[in-house]
Amino acid sequence: MSIPRLLARNVEEFGSAPAFREKDLGIWQVWTWAETAAEIEALALGFLTLGAQPGDTIAILGRNRPALYWAIVAAQRVGAIPVPLYQDSVAEEIAYVLDHCEARFVVAGDQEQVDKLIDVKEQLPKLEHIVYLDPRGLRKYDHTHVTAYAKLQDAGRTAQDDLLPELRRRTDGLGADDICVMLYTSGTTGKPKGVVLSNRNIIETAKNSVEFDKLSREEEVLAYLPMAWVGDFIFSIGQAMWCGFCVNCPESEDTMMSDLREIGPTYYFAPPRVFESQLTSVMIRMEDAGKFKKWLFDRFMAVAHRVGGSILDGAPVSLGDRLKYLMGDVLVYGPLKNTLGFSRVRVGYTAGEAIGPEIFDFYRSLGINLKQLYGQTEASVFITQQRDGEVRSDTVGTPTPGVELRIDENREVFYRSPGVFVRYFKNDESTKSTKDAEGWVATGDAGFIEQGTGHLRIIDRAKDVGAMADGSLFAPKFVENKLKFYPDILEAVVFGNGRNRCCAFINIDLTAVGNWAERNNIAYSSYQELSQHPKVLDTIAEHVAAVNDSIIGDEMLSGCRIHRFLVLHKELDADDGELTRTRKVRRRIIEDKFSDLITALYDGSERVSTVTEVTYEDGRKGAIKATLEIRDVIVSPEDRIAAQ
Repeated sequence: MSIPRLLARNVEEFGSAPAFREKDLGIWQVWTWAETAAEIEALALGFLTLGAQPGDTIAILGRNRPALYWAIVAAQRVGAIPVPLYQDSVAEEIAYVLDHCEARFVVAGDQEQVDKLIDVKEQLPKLEHIVYLDPRGLRKYDHTHVTAYAKLQDAGRTAQDDLLPELRRRTDGLGADDICVMLYTSGTTGKPKGVVLSNRNIIETAKNSVEFDKLSREEEVLAYLPMAWVGDFIFSIGQAMWCGFCVNCPESEDTMMSDLREIGPTYYFAPPRVFESQLTSVMIRMEDAGKFKKWLFDRFMAVAHRVGGSILDGAPVSLGDRLKYLMGDVLVYGPLKNTLGFSRVRVGYTAGEAIGPEIFDFYRSLGINLKQLYGQTEASVFITQQRDGEVRSDTVGTPTPGVELRIDENREVFYRSPGVFVRYFKNDESTKSTKDAEGWVATGDAGFIEQGTGHLRIIDRAKDVGAMADGSLFAPKFVENKLKFYPDILEAVVFGNGRNRCCAFINIDLTAVGNWAERNNIAYSSYQELSQHPKVLDTIAEHVAAVNDSIIGDEMLSGCRIHRFLVLHKELDADDGELTRTRKVRRRIIEDKFSDLITALYDGSERVSTVTEVTYEDGRKGAIKATLEIRDVIVSPEDRIAAQ
């Protein structure tokens, strides 16, 4: 079994059903499964005219578009290995991956991506040809080694009589153990690694996860997350091909929310940062709403928080509360879900990192069946999922069908499943250190399995879990997620391993705090100026104190209360190396880059001056200077009473 064979099955069984949609110039364009297969075949024949050989690497670079998903399957049909790249990667990051995977061909979305490739072409002796999808701005380029996507398809159709037998031979020869895709890790602690996944990995995982949630051909999904991310691949290729449901691509990043509302997906996935930003948007709108509307929202959200999750899970709820919730659904929850684009969501998932319990419960209280899953690129995504009726904010569920779990003596989580990756490309040492001879994979995460329920609880990344000076547990992500529940806080980084107290960096959310400043007639000229405004620092201090209150009774994690914090003068940025392309914090880089700020947090300084290198949008480097105020925080109710 292979992805191209699933495509052929879908054409035969329901060829006239929609397979892909894309919004272009405000109009949704639709391709059936039969039309999709024809487009893929023409492109695969085009690859053959360029001399593509089995085992070659074909990279895909651009935003979510049907034609780029087709390029993935076309590469598979010729026996090549597709390698999707992050579209927002800078040229140097792209060059590393293309050089490492030895790409001969790249299919690029538009002029911006082609320009990046041309900038690094001299560093890539094995890169022979660039194929571009959107021709705008590319007419006067040297087309010796650059070809339009449509022209390559035309060349394939012209050569069909000569090349189709060879294409069919290669496609028919694909098996379950042949490579399906190579996806690069985000590189949280070092250079990204190429994760090789077979057809068996992807198809078995897709089959098991589809059966788990009873997905069908009738589902609608929105493909908007990076194509280089394993989650998008399993949803938009693996599960879509297995089920035969329709994949919808938004017109652009700017229109994503309106396109989401128009499609009304039934099956939806987003990392926590998306749900966090949507909640921030809702709260900002409520702050700007009239008194009656705000009162109505607060009143019925109180009902939702009390009984919404129980109603969703089918738990007993009094008739009076059910009637109040029904009224709230008409007046508040229904319109809000429609605004968010979640009116039809039957199954929703979040993963990638832990989501704040308050954020998670907010969406479920609206009647949205949001669940958590735990996964990795090396697992073809799925390790654990939450069953309906067993959804909790503090666990990531039970093992997905076909997955085995175990916890070692250092609390690290290990798993074994049909989705376990084949190997790391050109990195046998890392492969052996991650996957043992029996197929058990080390996740790098610390956690434990609950007795009785079998639910897995993740504490933090194993390398980040440590101990305070007094021996109490240090788990920074737990506290950071609580802080990010507040709309004012975009990102947080907590320090404390081996120390006698915890301190934190905070990034404010410019949208939320800027809206607050506008409503309160507070003028500011930059992120840096707003971040250091006394009232902003007062508000952040209140949030940190509230988080301290929420964890003081947690026997395991009470030592992680924050004593001091500062608000950073810049947003943490992937272009500056502080975040991965999936917005995961690179702690070691941050600790090194901002070591002077960390020193100031712990030496009792009230202010600290610093100079930080930044990368501008055009790739130029610069530096910004700032003087930051450091705030002490109340860490216990006793301290609060004493302060009063």
